[in-house]
Amino acid sequence: MVSSQIIRGCLEQLRTITRVEFCVQDITGNVVAQTEGAEAPDKSMAAGFAQSAADSQIIGNSFYLKVMDDDELQFVLTAQGTAEHTFMVAKIAASEIENLIIAYKEKFDRNNFFQNLLLDNLLLVDIHNRSKKLHIAGNVRRAIILFEVKAESEQIASEMLSGLFTIQNGDYLTEVDENSVILIKALEDNEGYKEIEDAAKTAVDMLNMEAMIKVRGSYGTIVEELKDLSRSYKEARMAMDVGRIFYAGKRVISYNELGIGRLIYQLPPSLCRMFIQEIFEAGEMVEFDQEILTTINTFFDNNLNVSETARQLFVHRNTLVYRIEKLQKSTGLDIRTFDDAMTLKIALMVNAYMKELEKRRR
Repeated sequence: MVSSQIIRGCLEQLRTITRVEFCVQDITGNVVAQTEGAEAPDKSMAAGFAQSAADSQIIGNSFYLKVMDDDELQFVLTAQGTAEHTFMVAKIAASEIENLIIAYKEKFDRNNFFQNLLLDNLLLVDIHNRSKKLHIAGNVRRAIILFEVKAESEQIASEMLSGLFTIQNGDYLTEVDENSVILIKALEDNEGYKEIEDAAKTAVDMLNMEAMIKVRGSYGTIVEELKDLSRSYKEARMAMDVGRIFYAGKRVISYNELGIGRLIYQLPPSLCRMFIQEIFEAGEMVEFDQEILTTINTFFDNNLNVSETARQLFVHRNTLVYRIEKLQKSTGLDIRTFDDAMTLKIALMVNAYMKELEKRRR
């Protein structure tokens, strides 16, 4: 339902233009909103008019009108003034409030529709009928972009994103929990994953820099029909989870770029533990200090190139070789060879996944 603040803002704008004072009461006579100079009519008088068959009524210098939603009475509007145009202004005000009710009800209905759609709570026939009623095009290419935020920042993030992605462009924003904002992004025929990536990065940068909100983004694959949006949402959700575990340095992660991380994420914990036990003699992952971890990751990033890794780490080549040989003694893996490098890379990712599972159990 439209809020009293929205109604009051609308009435204040009309008051500034027309010099007519307004008051809106519910069907029991309680004041919902009123302009600064308005006097609230007697509750019993407003309630009595609400029960009458008349659509409008003049009492003293006040014009009473009913504000309807379809055939149901919502409010009683009073316009106070003696000028001839007051009644016409009152009708305009009543019409504006009715339009606000329709707009906010439609917004709520759209939000409810997309929430149920993403969570697979709608039958195919319901998707078709409700989307048609809500004027949501079904033959539009779309993808889900998910923004992960803290609960206390969700409202601010949603408001800022609504200014960047508008319904006029076919984009819709919704939420299904308190830690994320979901963008249903509409795409033109000539747009693809580059445009989705650009949109996600633009939004993440804006929230990080302008609102100082720590946020990460992920997105699913492009779908052609409304009924498939739930699949894109699940993919975006998986991309967020996988990215948090394996690609923490990335601000935006795509479902299409999860690589080995997606495979490991879908492995059962028992198989992960078996893999670690097979790789390491002690039966568990060796704990590395930050210096060794940085060396390993930089070495991998430079395609096992010793010289380039030493340059980026600002160490002598012999120092780097010493670290690699020290690592080989503790793990039995020489990461200068492709097979051992790949084994250690996967082991590190499996270990990160198992730590995440342990964290969730607590």
